[in-house]
Amino acid sequence: MCPRQPSQRLHSLSSAIFTEMAQRKQAVAKTRQVIDLGIGSPDQPPAPHLVEALVRAVQRPDAYGYPGSEGSRTFREEVARWYQYRFGVALDPESEVHSLMGSQDGLAHFALAWADPGDAVLVPDPGYPIYAGSVHLAGAELYPMPLRAENGYLPDLGAIPDEIARRAKFMILNYPNNPISAVATLSFFEEVVRFAKTYDMIVVHDLAYSEMAFDGYRPPSFLQAAGAKEVGIEFNSFSKSFNMAGCRIAYVVGNAEIIRPLAVVKSNVDYGVFAAVQEMAVAALRSDREGNSPNGVGLFYQKRRDALLSALAEVGWEITPPKATMFVWAPIPKGWTSREFAFAVLEEAGVVVIPGSAFGKEGEGYVRIALVQPPDVLAEAAARIGASGVLKKRSASW
Repeated sequence: MCPRQPSQRLHSLSSAIFTEMAQRKQAVAKTRQVIDLGIGSPDQPPAPHLVEALVRAVQRPDAYGYPGSEGSRTFREEVARWYQYRFGVALDPESEVHSLMGSQDGLAHFALAWADPGDAVLVPDPGYPIYAGSVHLAGAELYPMPLRAENGYLPDLGAIPDEIARRAKFMILNYPNNPISAVATLSFFEEVVRFAKTYDMIVVHDLAYSEMAFDGYRPPSFLQAAGAKEVGIEFNSFSKSFNMAGCRIAYVVGNAEIIRPLAVVKSNVDYGVFAAVQEMAVAALRSDREGNSPNGVGLFYQKRRDALLSALAEVGWEITPPKATMFVWAPIPKGWTSREFAFAVLEEAGVVVIPGSAFGKEGEGYVRIALVQPPDVLAEAAARIGASGVLKKRSASW
């Protein structure tokens, strides 16, 4: 009998560090209370009116059939209305909007729809792990685009070799960014459109944090850039903006011809999002658009950001405030690797943070801190880190 071995594709997936952090957390939790600022899962429930919409929907006898992978007509129309309201972008709900079981679902399947072995895909480094993971699962070649402070954490399009750009099927972008919390301007997106047209390349933009912005900043949609819909699509989600992470609902919008192959893959692997959850999502977009219950998630996380950064500054860890997302991308003291530092913070302070190297080679020298606890708990986490001495243990310089 031949020994059973899983697919070689699994060797390229990057769940190891998250599993290791979870195991180390369990060990530390045996002796002290742990403050988990690792995974970016919202700790708040959806707004009461959204829960009420879900309850009403699950009581309907007709809610329990197969919903269809494309999403209900009502859902797609409301997404189109909201995009017009929020970004001034016109969408055809029939062909330019498609429902997803979370953005990760769509991102994971997009490479299967568009990339073949031998194709190149441009992926941000650091980047959310599914970007690289989807490329590996499709058997395509990943080309990392470094995101560095000196370039405002934007990819240097001019540094991409011509031979790679000509083979690239698509480019993945994510602004506001996870894990870096960087943001992009509309002028940068216009540069991306020109680059994509030059090389006949698709642009895939992940806009999962569109509503998590601070200090009056309003993130743009990639589709606002002139000509963007000719070359690209955009993913957006209810997980973070409306505290609906467990509901698993999102959508992709933009170029109909680019969406269509993804829709074919989706139609072969699932039957769509539960109809009641779609009605809950419709209520979320409609109440925000009509002003009955405008989305306040940005101010909510701004208060948490301010509480954490103020408390960290008091213990000597000065961090530039991010403009968006639910994460703080924090440079670590010299003398540590990001893994070593994250492990030390957990074991000596009882606080979970994620090493930047989990998101790519360019993440070395940083940790990601998720704003998933109340302000007083975030302040306690900062105090614990300061008291542990890890900020000064190996180097007095930064």
